[in-house]
Amino acid sequence: MIDKRCILIGVPVQEGTGRLGCDMGPSAFRAAGIVPALADLGFEVVDRGNVLPGASSVITHPNPVLKHLGAVAAWTEMLADTAYQVSGEGLPIFLGGDHSLSAGTMTGMSRRASREGRDLFVLWLDSHPDLHTLDSTTSGNLHGVPMAYATGQPGFAGFFPPLPHPVRPENVCMIGLRSVDPAEGMRLREGGFEVHDMRAIDENGIVSLIAGFLRRVTAANGMLHVSLDVDFLDPGIAPGVGTTVPGGATFREAHLAMEMLHDSGLVRSLDLVELNPFLDERGRTAILMVDLAASLMGRRVLDRPTRSF
Repeated sequence: MIDKRCILIGVPVQEGTGRLGCDMGPSAFRAAGIVPALADLGFEVVDRGNVLPGASSVITHPNPVLKHLGAVAAWTEMLADTAYQVSGEGLPIFLGGDHSLSAGTMTGMSRRASREGRDLFVLWLDSHPDLHTLDSTTSGNLHGVPMAYATGQPGFAGFFPPLPHPVRPENVCMIGLRSVDPAEGMRLREGGFEVHDMRAIDENGIVSLIAGFLRRVTAANGMLHVSLDVDFLDPGIAPGVGTTVPGGATFREAHLAMEMLHDSGLVRSLDLVELNPFLDERGRTAILMVDLAASLMGRRVLDRPTRSF
């Protein structure tokens, strides 16, 4: 059952991406009404404000293109501790911030699952797998590495925090992929991940893909973490992101996925990431992401207010 206490944690990290603006994401989610949206559904909503990492150190790496390695490592360490602690008090919702934050949230939730004697499962809703290692990335933008780190891929030791409880690749389901680099594609093929690109959604519909994964989580008595990237959505409905990829999920596909997640009662934590208000249009992406979060938490179609833009 979804916890009736939601804890909002703003994560103004933008060091993982190649452009400025994601640090304004937490404020945009709040301005779009995430607190009243959840409170209207009967949740106790606790807004812990924004978190910040400790001091970062300068870390050198053989790959010269890496950007802000020390800062992202510091964010990861702090967020892993935060996710672990807060998930013992309620359902944490991490308001990003770029997707590098998931390196910390996934590993903190995996520690929580281990403490409860369970496995962590991750539903990754994104156009990218973010499965680069520190060695394979050619852009140097570290929002492209969180899944590789969290699942224990090689090359992070000594640069990122130690990883006592990696996420099992076979416990990760990625839906909506449509931009995969060759190095990431190789890891997807060989690593045991459950992967459904946009063609799979076109051919099978999103219901069967989500339902199949949820059955696996239920059978394993697993704990479910959901990571929702703005670019999972088609840029026609969600322009406020720096990594737009055409052909994403539609409004109804996204809401249906959220409604199914709510019905499952399995979700224990949520990332809302990559919102860049500087690129948005009159807040429409922030409002849509808040509406999707509300659907995940139980809002039905008949409860949804009519909006104009």
